[in-house]
Amino acid sequence: MQIKLVAVGSHGDVLPFIGLGAELVRRGHAAVLAAPAPFAQLAARAHLPFHALGTRADYERTVAVPDLWHPRRGAFVLFDQLAPTTEQTYDWLARTSAPGETLVVASTLGLGARVAQDKLGLPVVTVHVMPLLVESRHAAPVLPGIPLAHLLPSRLRHWLGRGADRYVIGPAALPQLNALRERLDLAPVRRLRHWWNSPTRILLMFPEWFTAPQADWPAQAAQVGFPLVDRLGDTPSLSPELSEFLAAGPPPLVFTYGSAMRHGQAFFRTACALCRTMGRRGVMLAPESGQMPTDLPEGVIHVPYAPLSVLLPRAAALIHHGGIGTVAQALAAGIPQLVVPVAFDHFDEGQRLQRLGVGAMLGRRWFTPGRAAQALNRLLASETVAQACAETRMRMTREDGVSAACDEIERLIAR
Repeated sequence: MQIKLVAVGSHGDVLPFIGLGAELVRRGHAAVLAAPAPFAQLAARAHLPFHALGTRADYERTVAVPDLWHPRRGAFVLFDQLAPTTEQTYDWLARTSAPGETLVVASTLGLGARVAQDKLGLPVVTVHVMPLLVESRHAAPVLPGIPLAHLLPSRLRHWLGRGADRYVIGPAALPQLNALRERLDLAPVRRLRHWWNSPTRILLMFPEWFTAPQADWPAQAAQVGFPLVDRLGDTPSLSPELSEFLAAGPPPLVFTYGSAMRHGQAFFRTACALCRTMGRRGVMLAPESGQMPTDLPEGVIHVPYAPLSVLLPRAAALIHHGGIGTVAQALAAGIPQLVVPVAFDHFDEGQRLQRLGVGAMLGRRWFTPGRAAQALNRLLASETVAQACAETRMRMTREDGVSAACDEIERLIAR
């Protein structure tokens, strides 16, 4: 049976699927990945056959829209840009797949795979990489754009989430999705966050100690742990320049605002000022140099990319946007985290880190050198935080989310 992986999103959304595909190929399966065009080289490094969804220009046009990174307006931009990818995914699966011969493993936003399941009867495994994507009345996630949402009772947060479905996500996503479904003689989708769960299987790529399983989760869901696969990224090792920098002094602060962010100038200006305020060295990770101040302070270096699994064990702390992949890598490294959330799941991940005792969170407006220095000094001086970080690091060494996910996929194939 051929396994077709569909990953729609940015670097952190696609890397887990490259990891899954590489492991499935290693186990002797025929696997192919469909993802945005810029990730073709990453798939090639993993010896994984690749099908491009859209063009590199399409991807860059999407991530360049400033409102994509707004806590409330981001959903409209995301789903407006997603519509062509949904149809491309469906068309590719319709041309190249057949029931009984193909198993599809799709990311949350791989909506074309769910359309193909409804129309063509293809078995689909939905993969959610973050807790925000799983609804629960008992432990509702923290949604972006809602002030003090973490202080609200879970049932009220869940009710607000249903409201977001009706007034934000539905109007943004459903018109174009249902137009495609009407052309295929399929009934319209009423609630996207219910429909995007495959009735075949759902894999939740985060462990129970990070997000406890809930009685009202879908019965077909299985938790498999974090996918630590960043060495399949742009390069598996540190650049000589970064290696020399790390060897030349004490562990630095590491700053990143995500691989898809193109509007991080204010974040990195504050990051440089923070390093000066604290008298600490810093590593700025940003894919585009245009986000960096032109005059970096002494003891601060900018690199476009570095595998976090290699860099973070040599760092003092990580300051970042709160993406789940970045969160997991810092947990594995056992270092404190300061989250400055932007949109999507970032607020929810920040709250989870605070509950674990391994991090803190500052809103973008509150991310100033003075406030950030206070938060980081508290984290770095706390023996309780150090102990909690050590405990999460040990937990991460005992887990392999990619292997556990592939075990689940093989069980489905064996049926």
